[in-house]
Amino acid sequence: MAKILTITNQKGGVGKTTTCVNLAASLAATKKRVLLVDLDPQGNASMGSGVDKHTLENTVYEVLTDKVKIHEAILKDTPAGYDIIGSNGDLTAAEVELLQIPRREFRLKMALMEVDDEYDYVLIDNPPSLNLLTVNALASSAGVIIPMQCEYYALEGISALIGTIEKINKRLNPNLKIEGILRTMFDPRMSLTKDVSTHLVEYFGDKVYRTVIPRNVRLAEAPSHGLPALLYDKNSRGAVAYLALAGELIRRTKLEEKETSQEA
Repeated sequence: MAKILTITNQKGGVGKTTTCVNLAASLAATKKRVLLVDLDPQGNASMGSGVDKHTLENTVYEVLTDKVKIHEAILKDTPAGYDIIGSNGDLTAAEVELLQIPRREFRLKMALMEVDDEYDYVLIDNPPSLNLLTVNALASSAGVIIPMQCEYYALEGISALIGTIEKINKRLNPNLKIEGILRTMFDPRMSLTKDVSTHLVEYFGDKVYRTVIPRNVRLAEAPSHGLPALLYDKNSRGAVAYLALAGELIRRTKLEEKETSQEA
């Protein structure tokens, strides 16, 4: 059974897509079967995975609106090393069309059920807003990874996101939880960074990943080459950090599975 994780933050520019692409590549490098779902009409996760969004025949838009089955939209053997369902500007039309479809909040969930046994992890990249696409992602997922910068306004934004997650949990997906808080663009030389980081750990405890993602030029350069940082420069600080995050995620998953089996 795949572990489905939404990577989201209603605040833009926090490293959401960077995290989705690089975590997918790092998990794939550990021999995990990974599917990345690009649910952002900008298609940045697709382009950053070496997929030309302009030439896609079938995208997540066609899947959500029942124009094709999910297997027809999955791109295998991508340069990034994991499978992907791509996205482009066509997805902007999906929200309007979804309004006319029954159980519109569960379109992605129903599609992913068809490939549940084919992957270890499904990572969903989202637009930086709360809309019907994001609701579909949250309704499909077991957990939410929240990338955030350690700055004042980020603290305000995360409280709004937590409120959204709680509402989805009560109304659409009782299994949804916060998987982890990821500190991105981390600069330990800044006192504000350290202060906000301390507050996060005090409030969220072990929900905060021990791994931090540093500010790193290679992470910023890699998307323009259509590659995750691990394939662009595997020795870069950014690539090493995302490998560490993948290891931390895998260890958490194994611990959860062990606890679940003991309860059963």
